[in-house]
Amino acid sequence: MYIVPIAWIYVALMMSVAEATNTNGSVLGAIFTFVLYGVLPVALMMYFMGTPARKRALRAQELAERNAAIAAHQAAAGDSPSLEPDASRETAADPVAPVAEKP
Repeated sequence: MYIVPIAWIYVALMMSVAEATNTNGSVLGAIFTFVLYGVLPVALMMYFMGTPARKRALRAQELAERNAAIAAHQAAAGDSPSLEPDASRETAADPVAPVAEKP
C-alpha cells in the first residue's frame, strides 16, 4: 500500500535535486518542486486512502460506547436482560378500567 507514495516521493525528490543542481535552477525552486509535486499530492492521497479506516474506527468506538451504556443501564436496573419497557412481562401497575357503554 505504501509502495506508490514512497516511489512518488522518490521521484519528486529526484526532480528537486535536478532543479537545485541545474545551472538555471535554484534551491527555492527545488523546495517548491518537492512540496508541490511531492508532499502535497502524497499527503492528499494518503488522507483519502485512510478514510475507510477512520470510518471503521469511529463506528467501532460508537459501538463500544453503546455497549458500555447498555451494560451500565443493565447494572443499574438490577441485571435486567433488556432495555425494553415491557421486557419483564409484568402487568401494568395502574390498569385502566373498562368503560361500559350506555344502553
